[in-house]
Amino acid sequence: MIDETLRDADSKMEKAVEHAREEFAAIRTGRAHPAMFAKITADYYGTPTPIQQLAGFQIPEPRVVIVSPYDLGAKSAIEKAIRDSDLGVNPTDDGKVLRLVLPQLTEERRKEYIKLAKSKAEEGRVAVRNIRRTAKQAMDKAEKDGEVSKDDVTGAEKRLDGLTKKHVDHIDELVKNKEQELLEV
Repeated sequence: MIDETLRDADSKMEKAVEHAREEFAAIRTGRAHPAMFAKITADYYGTPTPIQQLAGFQIPEPRVVIVSPYDLGAKSAIEKAIRDSDLGVNPTDDGKVLRLVLPQLTEERRKEYIKLAKSKAEEGRVAVRNIRRTAKQAMDKAEKDGEVSKDDVTGAEKRLDGLTKKHVDHIDELVKNKEQELLEV
C-alpha cells in the first residue's frame, strides 16, 4: 500500500516536472526552436488545431524559422495564429512557406521572460508539493484505518520527502538553465 502510494506520487511528480520543462521550452529565447510554437493553435476548418500538426518547421539560421504548411489552405490560419501569439513576430508569406524573422530580445523583454520562467517554476514546485500532500494524506488515512503501522508511515514520509526534494531540485535546475539561456546575448 505504501510502496504503491510512493510510486504513484513519484510518477505524478515526474509528470509535473515534465510539464514545467514543456512550459520552459515554450518561452522564447534569442534562438529559434520548434518548441516555441507548441502552445499556438490555429483555426483549421473550424477546429482549434496545434500548428505543429499543420506545418513543418525549419531553422536555417538562429533567428529565422521557415514554416511549411502541409495544407496550403491552412497557411493563412497559421499566419494569423502566429501573428496573434505572444511571440512578437510578423510572418512573411513567401508563396508556399511562411518566413519568420525573430527580433533580438531587448533587456526588458529578457527580464519579462525570466519572471515568466520563475512563475512557471513556482507553479511546478506547488504541483509537486500538492502531490506530496495528497500522498501523505493517503498514508495517514491508511495508518488511521490500521492498514499500516506508524513506523512504516514515518519511514515512507522520509522517502516521500526525498522524492519531493529531488523533483523540486530538478525544477530549480531547469529554471536556472532557462535563466542562463535567456541572459545569453
